[in-house]
Amino acid sequence: MKKNPNTPVPELLDQTFTTADTKLERLPLKNSGCTAIVAVLRWEDRVPTSNSATGSTAIAPLAAAVAKDVSEGREGNTAPAGKVTEVVQHAIQEAQSKATRQRVLYTANVGDARIVLCRNGKALRLSYDHKGMDENEGRRISKAGGLILNNRVNGVLAVTRALGDSYLKDLVTGHPYTTETVVQPDQDEFLILACDGLWDVCSDQEAVELVRNVQSPQDASRILVDHALQTFSSTPAKSSRTQISISAYNTSLIVRILMPSPRLR
Repeated sequence: MKKNPNTPVPELLDQTFTTADTKLERLPLKNSGCTAIVAVLRWEDRVPTSNSATGSTAIAPLAAAVAKDVSEGREGNTAPAGKVTEVVQHAIQEAQSKATRQRVLYTANVGDARIVLCRNGKALRLSYDHKGMDENEGRRISKAGGLILNNRVNGVLAVTRALGDSYLKDLVTGHPYTTETVVQPDQDEFLILACDGLWDVCSDQEAVELVRNVQSPQDASRILVDHALQTFSSTPAKSSRTQISISAYNTSLIVRILMPSPRLR
């Protein structure tokens, strides 16, 4: 982000994921991989626009887009550097006069690790479960020459996107699903970032309700982990020793408080 301040954050997240994926491919172990989730929370000066689902856009990407339009020209002719700079500076000044300071949350994920935002007590999922049972992902795998067998890629891997797993890299991509959310100061309470060990036994809304009244993120994380482990161990269909050990391995999570719950203020 420091090297490319004018590049939209979702693009930078995509580049980061694919760079990590490429580096993992160079490792000797080819049948190892992982899911991944990232949340970037920062303050931005943003300008109202109808071209964005969030209703606003950051000034830096806006300036970069203006520079590109001017440099290319309406008929593809390259504009002088001085002209580009002049127009971009004017666009920045105009944008700054309209800008407001907003807190923005960017997320990215591959695999079935999940990010959930609590907004006014309701769970809002900000990630996408890349699983073999998903129709969109299944079509993508088929077009790439693979198949979904027993809800697994080529009958082997349960997730359709991951970092690593280079033996299936023609099918299992490292490109993430990304989101951009302007934080609502009086509505957005906290984030849950967790592996599938939680989500296999707990819905998004159940997770939110379990910890909404907990002020400490450490305590909230501990409650969710304990709930996942206890639920796995008490579920008849998943009560084998192997399944319990898998759930413990996959139950990693973070709770990030954005503002105190209304019940705690």
